[in-house]
Amino acid sequence: MRGRSGTRGTGSTTGPDSALARAEAEELAVEQALALVGGRNHARNQANDRVRNRGGDQAGDRTRTPADDQANRHARDQADDQANRRPRTPVNDQAGAPADDRPRNQPPSEPTDPHPSPYATSAASTPASPAPDLPWDRARAVAARAGRGGATAVVRLPLERALGHVLAEPLAALTDLPSFDTSAMDGWAVAGPGPWSYEEGTGLRAGGDPTAPLPDGTAVRIATGARVPADTTAVIRSEHAHVDEARGLLSARRPVVTGQDIRPRGQECGSGDQLVPAGTVVTPAVVGLAAAAGYDALPAVPRPRVDVLVLGDELLASGLPHDGLIRDALGPMLGPWLRALGAEVSAPRRLGDDADALREALTSSDADLIVTTGGTASGPVDHVHPVLAALGAELLVDGVAVRPGHPMLLALLAPEGPYLVGLPGNPLAAVSGLLTLAEPLLAGLAGRPAQDAYRALVHAEVPGHPHDTRLVPVVHRAGRAGGRDHVAPLRYNGPAMLRGIAVADGLAVVPAGGVRSGTEVEILDLPWAPATPWTEGCFT
Repeated sequence: MRGRSGTRGTGSTTGPDSALARAEAEELAVEQALALVGGRNHARNQANDRVRNRGGDQAGDRTRTPADDQANRHARDQADDQANRRPRTPVNDQAGAPADDRPRNQPPSEPTDPHPSPYATSAASTPASPAPDLPWDRARAVAARAGRGGATAVVRLPLERALGHVLAEPLAALTDLPSFDTSAMDGWAVAGPGPWSYEEGTGLRAGGDPTAPLPDGTAVRIATGARVPADTTAVIRSEHAHVDEARGLLSARRPVVTGQDIRPRGQECGSGDQLVPAGTVVTPAVVGLAAAAGYDALPAVPRPRVDVLVLGDELLASGLPHDGLIRDALGPMLGPWLRALGAEVSAPRRLGDDADALREALTSSDADLIVTTGGTASGPVDHVHPVLAALGAELLVDGVAVRPGHPMLLALLAPEGPYLVGLPGNPLAAVSGLLTLAEPLLAGLAGRPAQDAYRALVHAEVPGHPHDTRLVPVVHRAGRAGGRDHVAPLRYNGPAMLRGIAVADGLAVVPAGGVRSGTEVEILDLPWAPATPWTEGCFT
């Protein structure tokens, strides 16, 4: 023990008094370490009192030797070491991070502030041991479940405003499509067997008035989309017809099949048929289908409203980095990314490292979701946890076993919302938080179906974290010479790097320990990067 080595060479170390001092020092160290739960200084004083009393009783108030003093100093050092090594405690519903909680390798904090922050909490008010980070897949499930937890609002939006929203109800046809028999081609409508007589100068156009039934043995010119007269046998395309103007007869160059090139009423759908299910994103094609089926407005889920709060005194809004200041990459990136996920996003607000400004922004927001960047760890200016604790927020996720981005969080500020997703400050770590927590949460809030999980072959060995999931940017590549399509990892995948994700098609979900080349991995697509066609990427 350190107490033993410390007494070597300090005078008499072999007599019964020095042996008793060493035994007392060892007992003192154990008692002090066990008593830390009641406070380091209080435990030290109690243990010292017990040693002094016991020492007086057993040694007859013997004279204290240098060995005794040094042994006691080493015992105090051991108690201090144990206190400084105690585990980080998580913020929960009732308490924030303890005042002396700091990241690994960070030097001890300064002396007690005579004007402490109202968001600071005492170590005694926190649990004795930290809750472990949630596994990555469980964290995503919690976020998805939270998004689906509330009642879904429904608004009716004109077709021109419905684009990008999600259908709140199934879209059922209001009429047959087509609503009458129509010609699929420009040509001739004929009835009965040929040749057919026709009347020069007459014809049927799309949108024209209904006409009388077509008698057997006759033909009439018809345009694509025009209503087919009753009793029509078929439509003969113009290039397949031969016109004998002298005799006023029409004949076919190819055999005529009954019903050819006629779109019968209800061919696409009948009135009341479901066209697309609830939860479908309204694309331009859906808008067109809805219009064809008779809709002027669509029942939609309102887009979730999102506020973005950028934290950090070191961030610049413009210009080149200088003097320890860096450009804010997340403020410009998050808005478009969140809009691609179906949200309405306000302009980002830069708050710096200001706990009061953060609290005011959280309490005054009327958004459905607040996204913060940075401040989710436990450093001296990481205010997210203490402010959430002061507001009585419910932490649904506090740390995720994923790299990069593990100090991310998901909180519910009040029973009726809003939600808060706290992203780490490093750019790629923030992307990890977006895909882990914000994307499934927003999908639930917007009524969107969850992203379909799929797996792809990876053509490289991808190192993994010993315990946590890794999210690694990848590009899709088409197989060559009959080989399978696959993904290739990108080199620039550090927590602070955006160079890899800027050219990526998605992120590979790499389990703890990594994967070998030729292994299938789960892929998270980026909202603007389709899974196909798979293209060559750069920076591999």
